[in-house]
Amino acid sequence: MEVLEEHIVPPGVSPVRLSDYLHQVFETLPSRKGGKKAIQRGAVLVDGELATTAIWVKPSMHIVLLELDLTPPKAFPFSIPVLYEDDFLAVVHKPPGLPVSGNHYRTLVNALVGQLQRSPVADALPWGMPVHRLDVPTSGPVVIAKTRSAQVRLGRTFEEREIEKVYQAIVCGRTPTEGRIEESLDGKAALTTFKKLEECRSLNCEWLSWLELHLHTGRTHQIRRHLAHLGTPILGDEAYTPEDKPLLRKKGLFLSAVSIAFNHPCTAGQVKVGSPPPEKFRAIMERSERYFLNKNK
Repeated sequence: MEVLEEHIVPPGVSPVRLSDYLHQVFETLPSRKGGKKAIQRGAVLVDGELATTAIWVKPSMHIVLLELDLTPPKAFPFSIPVLYEDDFLAVVHKPPGLPVSGNHYRTLVNALVGQLQRSPVADALPWGMPVHRLDVPTSGPVVIAKTRSAQVRLGRTFEEREIEKVYQAIVCGRTPTEGRIEESLDGKAALTTFKKLEECRSLNCEWLSWLELHLHTGRTHQIRRHLAHLGTPILGDEAYTPEDKPLLRKKGLFLSAVSIAFNHPCTAGQVKVGSPPPEKFRAIMERSERYFLNKNK
């Protein structure tokens, strides 16, 4: 273990829980959530003792943030397309069905072992660290930090939603040409906007609509839940397709992130990377239209 950062609480600090205070004073903790996780994994000492989330900050406390010894991920031999890479970060394409990370062997983190160049920068991370997630069945670009400073700054970028992510989905039903979905989720405001790229007839759904979608908030499964609320669930969505709607099984979820854009955390300029949706999107549209026309000859 090594000390990453230290802090002495100054006089006059207002009463605040340690988990709410850490990200305000430690550069390597970009958010309140990051501070809470650091406490839970035993990486925070207060006056020489392991901290808990129940501690309240007081003047003169000596707070230490530790770098715990981490076990390197075991390499999973699975080729991942690298869409962009420099000394500070990379953007890679996550295929559907692969978790970003977790207590598994088959994850994006494990697959990237040996596929990214080690950063020559002084604060290089021992391996690439994802700074956000995509649902397991969703494909698309994922941003990987290669240095600690990039990890912290990108964490803040995502926390403050200073990014632009675009998704595409194929849904069961006919939607307006464009629209806004503002249904609250989990008691919080949520906004998704969309425009229809194309549509076709379908024997099972009457219509299929191919949508481009923009997230303006970041609620859990927001796109999937919003489209189900609209009455046009995403094809293959076993979690949110109502019983009265047909569910296309064995083809996976027809939802993909197709682009991501953000300001580079360590150099001037913007990073903007695109990744086309899976070929099955085009295939299902053409097949559905063909089957419908043949049935109605």
